[in-house]
Amino acid sequence: MKYIFYILTIFISFSVSSQNAKQHIREGNKQYSEKKYEAADASYKKALEKNNKATKADFNLGDALYKQKKYAEAIEQFQKFADKTDDKAAKASAYHNIGNANLESEKYKESIDAYKKSLRENPTDNETRYNLSYAKNKLAKKQEQEKKDEEKKDDKDKKNDKDKDKKDNKDKKQDEKKDKDKDNKKNKDKDDEGKKDEDKDKKDKPGDEKKDKGDENKAHKPNQLTKKDAQRMLDALNNQEKKVQAKLKKKKGKGQTVNIEKDW
Repeated sequence: MKYIFYILTIFISFSVSSQNAKQHIREGNKQYSEKKYEAADASYKKALEKNNKATKADFNLGDALYKQKKYAEAIEQFQKFADKTDDKAAKASAYHNIGNANLESEKYKESIDAYKKSLRENPTDNETRYNLSYAKNKLAKKQEQEKKDEEKKDDKDKKNDKDKDKKDNKDKKQDEKKDKDKDNKKNKDKDDEGKKDEDKDKKDKPGDEKKDKGDENKAHKPNQLTKKDAQRMLDALNNQEKKVQAKLKKKKGKGQTVNIEKDW
């Protein structure tokens, strides 16, 4: 009797929980239709707390998250549902919505994979087939754009490399010019220094020559004689001349007198 009561108690509790879960699901559906997606989200979660096997709450929660643009959370919720259910149509719908969430996130490869899984569960779903074609087209355009962007980037890199080479060459030439100018300056300074030394030597040399010349002139310059001294020297010469003539006359006897003249 006690055992029967226990079993009845469990059954009644489960029934109450199921009823409460359904009530939350209904509230969530109403809120969803009124576009109160955040409130619907909360109601579906309450339903799952009451009954974690409430598949409708699982699926509808994914829809509410999708409408709030919480795409990553929506994908996770739909995947949970797809893993739980054995219903092919329901599984196909879950993968279809996973594809839509990835499409909105511009994850085109993941979107394509999800649509393909949906079609494996329900090959006749034309909406999924259309979405698959659309996702493939978006992926092709994205890849084409990425290729153009990559080529553009490569061209830009090449241009930057070319500009860098030009700049490096310019800098190199400027450095070489600076080095050359520096060397020229050093050589000029050296030449100027040498010229200064040479000019100094030249300056000193003429002075010495002038000095020597002055000394020479001083050595060979005739003495300035007074009139009295000149007369004395003239008288001395005349006396000497007379003596010479007297000697010659005496020696030659009566020969002709020789006159000795001197230019002054």
